[in-house]
Amino acid sequence: MELLREMLSYPFLVRALAGGILVSLCASLLGVSLVLKRYSMIGDGLSHVSFGALSFAVAFGWSPLRVSVPVVVVAAFFLLRIRSNGKMKSDAAIAMISAVALAAGIIVTSMTTGMTTDVSSYMFGSILAMSKEDVRLSVILSVLVLGLFLICYNKIFAVTFDENFARATGVNVSWYNVLIAVLTAVTIVLGMRMMGAMLISSLIIFPSLTSMRVFKSFRGVVISSGILSVVCFVIGMMASYRYSTPAGASVVMVNLAAFLIFSAADYVVRMNRADKKVGHGLAGKEE
Repeated sequence: MELLREMLSYPFLVRALAGGILVSLCASLLGVSLVLKRYSMIGDGLSHVSFGALSFAVAFGWSPLRVSVPVVVVAAFFLLRIRSNGKMKSDAAIAMISAVALAAGIIVTSMTTGMTTDVSSYMFGSILAMSKEDVRLSVILSVLVLGLFLICYNKIFAVTFDENFARATGVNVSWYNVLIAVLTAVTIVLGMRMMGAMLISSLIIFPSLTSMRVFKSFRGVVISSGILSVVCFVIGMMASYRYSTPAGASVVMVNLAAFLIFSAADYVVRMNRADKKVGHGLAGKEE
């Protein structure tokens, strides 16, 4: 608590914590649907698209977030269209678009500003990069993402588990798939300042996979992912401050530790159940 109190005495860390907690929460909730739909790598692809858009914005002196949000949203829409048409598998489409966007961003950067502090912070993340305007925009968009997720929770649940059944009951499956992709795109752009393009997808994947080791219901996984992502982010930030390590990498390592702990707990529970079944079986034979 003393360490956390000390961190809160610095305005830039308060901004980083406020923005990061909201982005982590959004990413974890959306990540449950993306992981279950086997579309979790969209986060990695969209982060590379975002880096390309940010590189152009920095090169021309435009507002990075205002440029990258619409570009990444459009990219998410096209990724879904490619997937639904069935002409190209989703993983191939993501790999192609992410490689092209990353290459374009690197070329623009090398020909204009070079690898400046701004570009580097978007690539690898930086807690010092969160300005008041970034935090304000992050709060507004994060609240919008969380609100839409909660309002559309039942429809998202139906689309996640059985698109054919959802379509038969009158749910506009295509629209909700687009909504999930758009919300994911916005969340990724907001999180790149903190985590960087190389690590932002971890906020989507880790909390969901970790929660699924213990919880089996959709609601349980969603709630656990939200709590876990916030706790891991705060602990990661504290570790970054205490040991002077990069914030994004510290958060990822804390998430990895949580995944290993939950996996170990799941293994212990399954072994106990197996032992009980064996015990009951032997008892039945003796009778």
